[in-house]
Amino acid sequence: IDVRDVAEYESGHVQGAINMSLNEGVFEQQLMSLDPSASYQLYCRGGGRSAMAMDILLRSGFTKVENLGGLDDAAATLNLPIV
Repeated sequence: IDVRDVAEYESGHVQGAINMSLNEGVFEQQLMSLDPSASYQLYCRGGGRSAMAMDILLRSGFTKVENLGGLDDAAATLNLPIV
């Protein structure tokens, strides 16, 4: 899950990532569409917003959540291209 703003996401994101912007107020709304038993990897530009998003998910009952940090780190960790 890419928690950056829509413009940031559109300028390049990890292949297959969905955009749930933390700053635009959509994250909490879209949260209800996620399966709490599934695994999720989060990233943003530098790791700060993804850490906040991870906290929200954990407080909402999600247990399989990982903060991958920034875009480049996420792409490297997942071994996926930035598109």
